[in-house]
Amino acid sequence: MHLHNLNYPVDICTFSSPSKLLRFGFSAMFGFGARTLALAEKHRWMPSNQRRDFAVIKTLASLKPEECELSFLPLKNSLQGSQENVTKVQWHTIQGHFLNVSIMAIPSLCSMAPRGLAPNTRLNNGSMALIVVRNTSRSEFIKHLKRYASVKNQGTWTHFIICMNLYYAYNSPHLGQGYWL
Repeated sequence: MHLHNLNYPVDICTFSSPSKLLRFGFSAMFGFGARTLALAEKHRWMPSNQRRDFAVIKTLASLKPEECELSFLPLKNSLQGSQENVTKVQWHTIQGHFLNVSIMAIPSLCSMAPRGLAPNTRLNNGSMALIVVRNTSRSEFIKHLKRYASVKNQGTWTHFIICMNLYYAYNSPHLGQGYWL
């Protein structure tokens, strides 16, 4: 963004399919987080705390991984806003079954995560956090969710990939292809 003769990085994502822009946003989830939010939204008539707990428990009961391929540029390789050179750099690609994929341009503070879902993100730095949870046992995943509630210890585990990035693409048999920038 250019404002008063100064350039500022913008912390916003565009969500698009190969053919059209879908929307702008600050965060997106695929898998557990998205299913939980969708279920909570369907039960808006419940009080908020009950609705949140109901959605989390019901989604955990039917926890299943999604097959997906993720491609991303780590922050050290990012293009500083230049979309023309995206195809010329070395993309990191991982594929497999994932319980949750989150991309956050802001910390996304909430009552269940006092430091946020992506506590290391910062405004005005032009980067995003990509948080990927590989397929793991339900008990290990619950331990991961409990760590979000802790103010002290939200560190990484072997089933999780956490990186800062600028540009991200996914390919899912169920959702097709999409891009988040």
